[in-house]
Amino acid sequence: MKAKIDVIGENHRPSVNGEIPLSIRLTQNKKRKYIRIGINIQPQYWDSKKNKLKPNCPDREYLDNIITEKLSKYQKQILEFQSIAKEYSINQLIESVERPTKNISINDYLNSVIENLTKENRIGNATHYQALYNSLERFTKINQLQFVDIDVPFLNKYETHLRNMGNKNNSISIKMRTLKAVYNKAVKDNIVKKDYYPFNEYNVSKLKDSTPKRSILKEDIQKIISLDVQTISKRPQSLLQFSKDLFLFSYLGCGINMVDMAHLKRSNIVSTRIVYKRHKTGKQISFLLQPYALEIIQRYENGNNDYIFPILDDSIHTTAEQQFRRIKKVTYVANKNLKKIGESINLSIPLTTYCARHNKAHYYLLINRLRSIRLSTGNDLETSLVLRYA
Repeated sequence: MKAKIDVIGENHRPSVNGEIPLSIRLTQNKKRKYIRIGINIQPQYWDSKKNKLKPNCPDREYLDNIITEKLSKYQKQILEFQSIAKEYSINQLIESVERPTKNISINDYLNSVIENLTKENRIGNATHYQALYNSLERFTKINQLQFVDIDVPFLNKYETHLRNMGNKNNSISIKMRTLKAVYNKAVKDNIVKKDYYPFNEYNVSKLKDSTPKRSILKEDIQKIISLDVQTISKRPQSLLQFSKDLFLFSYLGCGINMVDMAHLKRSNIVSTRIVYKRHKTGKQISFLLQPYALEIIQRYENGNNDYIFPILDDSIHTTAEQQFRRIKKVTYVANKNLKKIGESINLSIPLTTYCARHNKAHYYLLINRLRSIRLSTGNDLETSLVLRYA
């Protein structure tokens, strides 16, 4: 229901010198709120019947301009709510007028988000926001897209544009989830008001396809361990062997991902365990080094590099972005080689580094929940589960 707006003199609240404050009175559904304008006058200069300044009021023209400006802000906000068919309360109206949003375009805001993520060395996240920035720029062809321009029709048109560009559901889902995330950040930073939020009606989750099962059998793991990569190709086999070793180390290491493997150093080996902090979350992780995993480590001990695996080099990959690009490149090459390995043992699914993580992820969750439980063998649950599965 539309709110009624008028200006009143609060005669019942005179100050010490007898002046009365002027206030905006908002009325909706028999509820009232009063917002002080910041003007105090002697009561004889206020016409209480017409709710306006009397002609003989000192500085009448100047004070009228202040009152008109304040009233117009509330009237303009009501028109904005009506334009988007927004139901609003008096409190929401007051919030929108008294705490106006900052006038920052999506392009500028995305640039600031990308810059902050880069400074925090969160390069992977920064690339998602950069991809969204580039995509929106191609779609809109304007540099000053505002958050209020993003409504459900806009999102539907953007989705159609992405499909026409050859994007599949999961790729579109990533961009839409990134756009939703940046919109949520903008609401939090008071760049746009929640009243314009379009993602309550536009369902991002509808875009995500179910991912085919990527786990493989224990027997397949044994085939990979036993495989002589020289049987696959007569060309130099160092990259094939390295890809195989990365996969198996991840599998035996409770699904450790490529980023964390790349950052492992000799100092992360503590007695018979690997102890490290996840690059993404900072959470400390520990797992038992099984004999075959130790063999893999020993295979790459030569050289002066302190990293366990020859992926990163502190003298070359000095920045977070250089490290991100290097790991991405190595992962791409490893997955190409793993696909060849999987085909050579007749796997029904493409073999990738992610398969190793998928196999161990549910075991690792179980380990975390039940770590305090000891088995009758005297081994802790983590050791027993890893040995039993591998």
